Amino acid sequence: IPLWRKDRTEQDPIVCAGGPCAYNPEPMADFIDFFYIGEGEVVLGDIIELYKEHKKLGGNRQQFLEKLLDVEGVYVPAFYSVSYHCDGTIEEFTPLHPKAKKQIKKQIIKDMNTAYYPDKLLVPLIEAVHDRIVLEVFRGCIRGCRFCQAGMVYRPVREKSPETLLQQAKKLIQTTGYDEISLTSLSTSDYSQLQPFTEKLLDHCATSGINISLPSLRVDAFSLELMSQVQEVRKSSLTFAPEAGTQRMRNVINKGLSEEEILNGCFLAFQGGWSRVKLYFMMGLPTETEEDLKGIAQLAHKIVEKYYAIPKESRGKPVTVVVSVSCFVPKAFTPFQWEPQDSYEVFSKKQRVVKQNIAKKQIQYNYHDAKLSVMEGVIARGDRKIGQVIFAAWKNGCKFDGWSEHFHFTRWIEAFQQTDIDPEFYTNRKRAYDEILPWDHISIGVTKAFLKKEHQKALEEKATENCRIDCAHCGAKFFDGGVCYEV
Repeated sequence: IPLWRKDRTEQDPIVCAGGPCAYNPEPMADFIDFFYIGEGEVVLGDIIELYKEHKKLGGNRQQFLEKLLDVEGVYVPAFYSVSYHCDGTIEEFTPLHPKAKKQIKKQIIKDMNTAYYPDKLLVPLIEAVHDRIVLEVFRGCIRGCRFCQAGMVYRPVREKSPETLLQQAKKLIQTTGYDEISLTSLSTSDYSQLQPFTEKLLDHCATSGINISLPSLRVDAFSLELMSQVQEVRKSSLTFAPEAGTQRMRNVINKGLSEEEILNGCFLAFQGGWSRVKLYFMMGLPTETEEDLKGIAQLAHKIVEKYYAIPKESRGKPVTVVVSVSCFVPKAFTPFQWEPQDSYEVFSKKQRVVKQNIAKKQIQYNYHDAKLSVMEGVIARGDRKIGQVIFAAWKNGCKFDGWSEHFHFTRWIEAFQQTDIDPEFYTNRKRAYDEILPWDHISIGVTKAFLKKEHQKALEEKATENCRIDCAHCGAKFFDGGVCYEV
């Protein structure tokens, strides 16, 4: 199959792409025939049926791509052109076909109870990473963390009923034979019916030895009672995401967690019998100082101390606090989409600051490869010119870059040099509010005005209430009849 879409003939397949990475489709626009923007359950099936009917009638590639212009949520790059200013910023994004829309609206499932969910999974014959049942509880997030692309692009929140979830869980347990079920969402503990649902699920799982895992919990919404109930079947380690080490920084990113809530949540976990806690943090966030970095280590130390505040006879295994720190990558459709990203050298210095301030043997410190994060930053906010870099890197031998042993940073640097493209233009540069961004022709429902307002509040260290408490008027409630929380 020719890699460039312009080189494909009638004998070649039509190549499509979608998912969260497609919300900024431009770096891959010259490779992909069409992008589906949004949730696949809505019209992807209709697109496939349209294609089958089109082939039956003897239609060609061009005619099919033109038909797709009538389908909401489909972006066909061939029908758009991009021009640039002398400084490399985008001058204009122009539709080239009468039917080509100025904005492509994402597609969303409005009723999660009636949406298709697979009840027969492919069970691997070898041990896999996520070797368990995965049950999606709800879609979207009420929180509005300013670094989080998923929290914005999956708005508005749509929940499944406890009855639907229980029915799906029972069916999956029956058809797979797995002994663990993971309740997943962007913030599972924000499910409004979590307590009654988990009680019913526990009743069903207890007799058959099925373990329930609750990943990425918010410590403020966690109860000792629920922890104890889950523990009755089998313990597993707990994961929390404070994201930042100081309260000032958590206000900047709108995490909505106090240190007291974090420490109290961990203390409840230790009282409930857990002795291993994993904590997710980020470094390189906007306005970050050295004190914020030291705060990561200090918070981990305080959590260890909380464990030893429990009477010795009541403790279980020796405590382990795993501190995992990733490098912040500004993403499209977030309040931080205008912010610069730290360079590899700056990330490396910050990683050393955190490491030097961890003094307790009970703390394990993990951090990401900053070079990989820089490449992620280039592609996350790249324009069509980045496609040339991707192609050059592939020719240089870059494949399976997500695996550390296959990631070769020098080959990517060579690709930038070969294409005469400066990676720092995409990473280490602050964008102006009036700059045309590569993804401005994609509509996720959340308005640019809302993102600007949230960016300003971040710089002022002001938090925004979650959607369930107070509607922030992000725009999602006006998007295709989506359901939002309103007071």
